[in-house]
Amino acid sequence: MAVHGIRPFDLAGAPSQEVAKLVLSDALDRRILVVWHAGVEAGYLAGLFGVPSRSWLRRTIDVRDLLIELEGEQVARLSLAESAVRHGVPVSDPHHALDDAVVTAQLFLIVATALERRDGPRSVGDLMDTRSMPLPILRRPRAPL
Repeated sequence: MAVHGIRPFDLAGAPSQEVAKLVLSDALDRRILVVWHAGVEAGYLAGLFGVPSRSWLRRTIDVRDLLIELEGEQVARLSLAESAVRHGVPVSDPHHALDDAVVTAQLFLIVATALERRDGPRSVGDLMDTRSMPLPILRRPRAPL
């Protein structure tokens, strides 16, 4: 509730976590994930699916890491919204899944294009291998039930 503002009332009529988990599993199957701050996302997915975070990290492109490679460590503290605004990407509803996904995708296109202009073409594998300094997996505190 503290981060996203989702209340138990907002979940009334929503699919169960197990159903949502099956749908998400099918959507992610054999796909590369484009994420903002892979450690956070991998930690969430690892907990949800009961697999090590490394298995998710191996198949992610972290837009935050690409941005750090492009602009240097000084941008490491910027949020997704702050980074997006710096690059002209509109942010309408921060910390909501759909908006964060669209913003991350748009920022990815901008940053990957800038890296290509600077360094030449990169493969998906090259983009996946871009890692800033190893960071601990951050966990959000659980809201009281």
